[in-house]
Amino acid sequence: MEFPQYFRCPISMEIMKDPVIISTGVTYERRNIEKWFSSYKKTTCPATMQNIENFGITPNHTLKRLILAWQNGQSLSSSSSSSRSPSSSPLSSFKHDEIVSLLKTLNSTPFKVNSLRKFKEIIEVGDEVKLEFIILGGLEVVFQLITQILADSSDFMVFRACEEALGVLQHLPISQENDGKVIELFLKPEFMKSMVIILQRGSKEARVYVMAILRKLANLDFNWNVVLNDQGIGMFKSILELASDEISSKASSSTLQVLIKILDSSKESRSKAIEAGAMCTLIDLLPDSNRSKCEKILLVIKLLCECANGKVAFIEHGLGIGAVSSKLFNVSEIASKICIQIFLLVCSFHDPSNKVLEDMLVYGVVKKLVILMHMSGPSSTKNKMVDMFKKHSYSWSRYPCFPSELKEYIGSYHV
Repeated sequence: MEFPQYFRCPISMEIMKDPVIISTGVTYERRNIEKWFSSYKKTTCPATMQNIENFGITPNHTLKRLILAWQNGQSLSSSSSSSRSPSSSPLSSFKHDEIVSLLKTLNSTPFKVNSLRKFKEIIEVGDEVKLEFIILGGLEVVFQLITQILADSSDFMVFRACEEALGVLQHLPISQENDGKVIELFLKPEFMKSMVIILQRGSKEARVYVMAILRKLANLDFNWNVVLNDQGIGMFKSILELASDEISSKASSSTLQVLIKILDSSKESRSKAIEAGAMCTLIDLLPDSNRSKCEKILLVIKLLCECANGKVAFIEHGLGIGAVSSKLFNVSEIASKICIQIFLLVCSFHDPSNKVLEDMLVYGVVKKLVILMHMSGPSSTKNKMVDMFKKHSYSWSRYPCFPSELKEYIGSYHV
């Protein structure tokens, strides 16, 4: 019996019963790949011949469900003497035929937008429909439409088709349990270039689609460096623009979550974000942000301040100390902890002008930190603050605006 090609194990070419993913993103039958590694002592991927350092395997539950759905469809088809295609799953014949018809339409007509909108309506029905869409080759069709924008981004119909195709894609499951094919497509430079074009020039709805896809990727062990090397600064500028959106707080919050994941992946990503103007944008957003958004913005600022050029950008803004100080003790315990971490980071930076120390005194940061040290119990953060006061208390005590009632307390930390 014929079955979809990607149901086959690349080693045995037989339909898989227990599919697992290896570090290269390729899926194999468990017993075959284990034999390849343990019995034959191979250190390469059988399909790609890449050298492998991580020999861990992960169950591919998504592909296993697809195979079972297809096999159940064959059983139902056989028992009812149905004339349905061998690649069908246990959906109603109407839904199956509708998906097949729409895919044919997409491949043949220049007017693809209406068909894609219909697809969005269909796949919202449930997981079985989404699996059917994947089995019938829908992913490949959608990716082709998305990357077509690179060939002619000035064509309005091509641009709109790309936007609608992203709307379809953001409804599909993207998980670590995939067979690696979806992630492999995401990593292709042409796909990410198309996403950045939509982030820069697309409609508000389409940009939200892109962020929904990026957010799903952010929940995986996704290699952002591949994307950043090619699209870094342009992508960050577009993400920051969406983070500044005051109309949709949901889109703005989702964008900040993606930003945190990307910046947490490498210091190189932080340098590119800083170059794209992230620090200035985030400090400007901070004063009017609600609790949830404030915590995310502070966390991004903290990640950026872990880089030397991030500290410079924070200091050069002029209002960084004041903006962060206004959130200390006034938002949440989480926000306050992040504020303290930011102050500890910028204080460690060599600033010949002592502007940071002066601003911390003027905006009341020093007084707040002294009160916190007096109230809180032993902790690693408190020890770091003590070290900070030992290093800078003499400079602070020389300023006329230094609170006289704090001189005796802070003096105990002077070396």
